[in-house]
Amino acid sequence: MASTSSTRPSYDVFISYRGKYIRDGFVSHLFNAFQQKQINAFLDENHCKGEDISLALLATIEESYVSVVIFSQNYADSSWCLDELVKILGCRKTLGQIVLPVFYHVDPTDVQELTGNFGEAFTIAKHGEELKGCLDGVEQWCHALMEISIIKQWDSRNFKLHMF
Repeated sequence: MASTSSTRPSYDVFISYRGKYIRDGFVSHLFNAFQQKQINAFLDENHCKGEDISLALLATIEESYVSVVIFSQNYADSSWCLDELVKILGCRKTLGQIVLPVFYHVDPTDVQELTGNFGEAFTIAKHGEELKGCLDGVEQWCHALMEISIIKQWDSRNFKLHMF
């Protein structure tokens, strides 16, 4: 566990997502909504240059109250995103962190069963790890994806945009 000098976490919310197209769209709107409500959210752009990104991000996840995991079609092609997910679910178990999965144009069943475009993206990341000889990591990812897909969630396909 990362040590902190204060008893309050560094961030209220850690946002886990993959890709520029989602960052410039959905995530930027979500981040702005958090700011308007004075909720301190973390995005990867908040990172201090020169820090070891992996250790700093893992500490940031651990020091947050809530993690919002936004599953898009290409989330699973990133071994780093999948490692973040494993860490997030570990913090849920050990620290009681709140985890809010959002399925953005992705069927939660595709995440749980590793099917559809999401399953294809996972295969890309999985093959990369198998080549590196990290089958334990792949098993952790599979378990994490199954676990998070059964947590109470938001599915973007169930919400309509309302224009005012």
